[in-house]
Order: sequence, then C-alpha cells, then structure tokens
Amino acid sequence: MAIKTILVSQPKPEGDKSPYYDLAEKYKLKIDFRPFIHVEGVGAQEFRLQKINIPEHTAVIFTSKTAVDHFFRVAEEIRFDVPDAMKYFCITEAVAFYLQKYVTYRKRKIFFGKHTIEDLAELMKKHKGEKYLLPCTDILRDKIPETLEEQKINFSKAILYKTVASDLSDLEDVYYDLLVFFSPGGIESLLKNFPDFKQNNTRIAAFGPTTANAVIKNNLRLDIHAPMPNAPSMTAAIEIFVKEDLKKK
Repeated sequence: MAIKTILVSQPKPEGDKSPYYDLAEKYKLKIDFRPFIHVEGVGAQEFRLQKINIPEHTAVIFTSKTAVDHFFRVAEEIRFDVPDAMKYFCITEAVAFYLQKYVTYRKRKIFFGKHTIEDLAELMKKHKGEKYLLPCTDILRDKIPETLEEQKINFSKAILYKTVASDLSDLEDVYYDLLVFFSPGGIESLLKNFPDFKQNNTRIAAFGPTTANAVIKNNLRLDIHAPMPNAPSMTAAIEIFVKEDLKKK
C-alpha cells in the first residue's frame, strides 16, 4: 500500500516553510501534526519532597529550553532569588541564548557545548569546584547522569517537569498510512491511548535509537528509521521510503 497520509507526533511547524510541507507538495501527501506527549511542571510542594536545596548549588546544567523554563519557574515558586554569580552550562549555543529570556546574557557566566553531554562534561571538568544542579524530566536519558558520574562531576538531579501522554481519543477512528515518532514517550502514549492498537498495514517511523528500540520492544514493526547515512533527517528517510513505494507500482 502506497503512503498517502502521515501523522507526525509533534506540534505543527511554525510559519509556512518546513521540509514536511515540501514533501507533502512533491508527493501529494496529506501530513497532519499532533503532539502525542506534553510536559507538565512539578509544583513547589512536590519539588520540596525531593529534598534538594537549590541555594547550595553554584552552577546549573541545562540540556533543553524546557529545562530553562522550569528551573526559573520553580525558583520563583519557592521564592529563590537566583544569584547573579550563578554559572550556567548549556548543551548547545541555542539553549545558552535562550537564557536571555530570564537573565542579562552578557553579565552572566554562561558556557555551552557543541551538542552532546560528553562535550559539555569536558567543559565542566575545567570547573570541578562547582556544585551543579541538573533540572530535568522524569524520563531523563540515563546517558546524561552516567556521563556526569563518569567524569566525577558533583551534581544533583532535580525533576522539575514530567512528560505525560496527551489525550488522543479523538483519533480513535482516524487511520493514517504512516505514524512518525521522535521519542519513546510517543510510543507509550500511542499504546496508552489505544491499548488494542494493531499495526497491520500502518507504517511506523522512528527518529533516534531510543525511539527505534521502543518500537521494537513493544512488538511493533519499524519501517523507517532516521538518522541514517543516506537520510540525516526524518523527512529525508520518509522521502526515500515513498520513492521506493512508487517504484513498486
């Protein structure tokens, strides 16, 4: 069966330009967007149960913009005035620049890595005297704390937000040829919303190794996987699959 309809488990792209729109136009596809998961902040009372004293920390590790938002939200809720001397270590330059939403960028000690936690840990090793706070979600990848522990970095993990399944009940009778996932949480949401889900002819695409593993672990068929050497993006991987389908006609 040729792919005609696609559901991408992410928010609709902002603006008129997106590789998904180009793909839809080029191959006459219907592509819809719907987040399968969303983030809910941990309240001040629940945070206090973690017995973490933010003022004891001299630096904060940010692995996402979401972590930035929830750190400053919780700080406000517990009436903690973040000191000007606080240091910030961000996983990418984009996350570092996002801090401008909350602090005067040029007047703060802000550091950033290239893209991975390994890059950032190398940078943090030069600041071994700091006590780091790692604001994160309840489904933080093991690789992040493991890398920090391997490098003997003194840090506390603070769960400030949770990733939860969105309500997808309105999609119960809607069929798509291809479902596209970007996190294990998306797979969990699919099966939580539709416990009797049968894949049948529906194709499943997964981005990243952890998402692909979640597909396989849940006894689903993985049809499209990105990134790959010939398909660095999800749209590139989908296009290759669609082209192969058209050749079979």
